[in-house]
Amino acid sequence: MRKIVTLVFTLITAVAYSQSPTSKRLNSGVDLGAAFKNDYLVPSITYYEMLNVDRSQLFSIGWTIKLNTFYGDNLNYTTAPAHLTRGKSGFAALSAPIKPANIDTMRFDYVTATAVNLGLRAQIRLGPVEVGASADVLGFGFGKGRQGRYRSSTGRYEVRNTTGTADSVITFRSNPLQSAQPQRVNVRLLGDNDLGSLSTEVYVRLRLMRRLGIKAGYQWITTAMRANNVNIEDDNQRFRNRASMAYVAVTLPFFK
Repeated sequence: MRKIVTLVFTLITAVAYSQSPTSKRLNSGVDLGAAFKNDYLVPSITYYEMLNVDRSQLFSIGWTIKLNTFYGDNLNYTTAPAHLTRGKSGFAALSAPIKPANIDTMRFDYVTATAVNLGLRAQIRLGPVEVGASADVLGFGFGKGRQGRYRSSTGRYEVRNTTGTADSVITFRSNPLQSAQPQRVNVRLLGDNDLGSLSTEVYVRLRLMRRLGIKAGYQWITTAMRANNVNIEDDNQRFRNRASMAYVAVTLPFFK
C-alpha cells in the first residue's frame, strides 16, 4: 500500500512540474479529501487536469486519476451481475425491475478495499466558484480478504476433494461463513452492468486563493467483493454494495 501511495504522489508531482505555468487553456491540481457517513469512511487523493474549452474559461472538461481506500462496518453486499439482478444485461438492464428471487446477500463485519481509477470530469466556473461532476471509468482494485455470512435459500457450492473421490456439494445455509476479496477490475458499464469499485460525484469548489481551494460535494460509491466459492445454482460469485455520502476536500491547484 505504501509503495502504491508513493508511486501516485511521484506521478502527480512529475505531471505537475512538467506543465507550462503560462498555459491558459489547461489547469490541474490535487483534491485531498474524504467521503463519510455512519459505518463508512472513504479517504482519497485525486489528481485532475482540465481543458478550458472557451476563452472565458467558463466551461472545462478533463480527466482524473484517483486513489481511494474504502472502510466499512456491518455492510450487506448483494448479488451483482445484471443478468441476475434485472434478468437482463446491457442497456435493457437499465430500465428492468429488480428480481428479488435472484438476489443473495453476503454480510461483512468489516470491509477494506483500495481502488485506483481513471475518470472523466466536467466543470463550470463562476468567478471564484466552480461547479462540476466526475465519474470513475476504468481501473483496478485490491485489498484484504474478508469472511462474510452468505445468505441464500437455495445456493450451493462444490468442495474439491483431494482424495480422488467425487466432489462434495454443500449448501450455503449449512456453512454460511465464506471468504471473499475485493474485485480486481473496475469498469463503468452503467447500472448493474458495472464491474468493481467505482464512484461518481457532484461538487462545488471555492477558490480561496491562487493555490488553495475548498471543495464540498456528494458521492455515490460502489464497492464489489468476489466470493471464493461459486454458487453453482446461478454461477455467481460477485457481490456489490452501494452507498451515497457527503464529501469534503482541500484543493491544491498546480497552476491556473
